[in-house]
Formats: sequence, structure tokens, C-alpha cells
Amino acid sequence: MIELHRIDHVCLRVDDLDEAAERWAAQFGLHVRERDATRVALACDDEPYSLELIFGEAAGIDHVGYELSANCPVQTAREHLEAFGAEVEDDGQGGLMTADADGTGIHIRPYREPAGPTARWVQHARPVCNPVVGHPRKLGHVNFLTGALEEQLRFYTEGLGMRVTDWLGDGGVWFYINSDHHVMALIDKGYAHFHHLAFEVIDIGQMRAALDHLARHGRWLGWGPTRHGVGGNIASYVRIVEEECFVELYCDMEQLQADHQPRRWPDDRYSSNTWGPLPPRSYFRFDRAAVESERESLEMLGTPLPPADHSPERETV
Repeated sequence: MIELHRIDHVCLRVDDLDEAAERWAAQFGLHVRERDATRVALACDDEPYSLELIFGEAAGIDHVGYELSANCPVQTAREHLEAFGAEVEDDGQGGLMTADADGTGIHIRPYREPAGPTARWVQHARPVCNPVVGHPRKLGHVNFLTGALEEQLRFYTEGLGMRVTDWLGDGGVWFYINSDHHVMALIDKGYAHFHHLAFEVIDIGQMRAALDHLARHGRWLGWGPTRHGVGGNIASYVRIVEEECFVELYCDMEQLQADHQPRRWPDDRYSSNTWGPLPPRSYFRFDRAAVESERESLEMLGTPLPPADHSPERETV
């Protein structure tokens, strides 16, 4: 059987590597770990890295990386994935590459021993590696929109060994691999798109400082701050126009008990936001019309959002 230890990194394709590396570092308080002509690796704190940027003509998600548990060798993971029916390749560095049912790359990394004694300490007791305002603690999870919920559900549970935490009606499912409420989530919207990567911050006070910092860089919230019913976390979703996704800043996520059983939440406002409104319709869209509507709060001003266009030729920002 395969057993994952944690989410390792998110890899995004960008059309200008230097610009993107500077932007992510300056705006989100990340620092550069590795850099060459085709790749930049950035870290939140003292982990090897959490965000990988590579050059690509179609900006957006390339793959998500996960680290295996200490008791799950790479060969065991390979045999499990191949028995499941996934196509598996070596990554050239001792790990594996495969893809989920929507075609998003999955990078399986071998377990890595902590780099030093302080890496074994609880996170709040470690030395701060980057004092930039809004510096996040870690990469916590990812969320995808999908049009193939059942196929994706099977891949992430049977193929990668994740467990279901909760359902939102019949159209949303959250997965966990450790005590965090979720490391991955899927929302059935009828089409596939990477929705967000999530950075954990210490508390809502640090979130406020981070959002002030991002606002000075021209960023805005697509939704939030909210208090989710599912997961319990306080969350704010920052629109990233360049790579067509959101960054969630979150804290206070529910920690699961060892005997956790999946729950099915009603698909209502409370399950999404115990504090108030549901997200605007633009929150689930990445086309030019949706971004402009969100940027200028046109829905709130009474201007309806035009119908979505999810074709490959749609107009983007």
C-alpha cells in the first residue's frame, strides 16, 4: 500500500521566471531556495521548498508534489500505483511522476529526514527564517475544480491512499493524510481547473498584516475573510491573475481525531461560511469577464456576471 506523509510542493508554470519569482517572494514572504535558468524553488520557512516555478507557455498548474511516509519506500509506491492502473515514470531524482484523472501531474517524493535538530521542533518553536510581513508557516493544501468527480475520488483514495474527511452535499469532497482536516479538496463544477494553493498563517492577526501587505501590491480578495463550516478554518482567498488561481491564507483548521469518520455537510451557506455570505460567482471562474467583475465588485453593484466560457480559446487576462 502507498502511504503519504505530507504535501511537499506545488509547481506552477509561468511565462516570465524572473518576474514571477520576484513577485511571489515579495508579495507572499517566500524566500528562494534554489534557482537556475529554468526553475526557481521558494520556501515558506525551513522546509526544502513549497512552491516551484518553471517556465511554460501556458501559465498555470503543472503538478502537485507529495512526500511519502518513512515506512513507504518509493518502490512500494510504484507497485501500488501501477497495480491501480496509473502510468508511472521516474523523476530522475529518486521519485515518481504520475497524473490524476484530470491530467494534473503528481510528483511523489521519497521521505526525507529532517535537515537538522530544529526541524524536529514544533513549528512555533523554530527559528524564524524569513521576517517579511505575512511570512506563511507552511504550504497546507490544494483545491481543484473538476468535471470528473468520481474518477478523481477513486484516484486520490485508491491510487494515492488519501482518506475522505467530509462531503459537501454530493458535489464537494475533502481528503486528509495526517491530522489536518484536509490536504486536498475537489469541487464538482463540470470542468477541470486548479482553484487554489493554501498557505497557513499563525492567526487572524498575521492574516490581517499579510492582506494589508498584499493590498499595497494591488492584490484583492475574491472572497473572505470567512470561517468555513467544513474544515473550520478562517480563510481569505487572494486572486492571482497571472497563474489563474487563488492563494488561500488560512489559520485555525480543524485537527482530526484518530477515529475520524467522514461527515456529509448540507450544501448551504453555513457549511461554506459560518460568518456570512457565500462567495461571488466569479470565485469559481478564471476568465477575463469574471476577473474584471471581481476586481470592480460589479456583482455587488448590481451588474450581472455574464455566462461562463470554459473553452480552451476563452479570453483570459
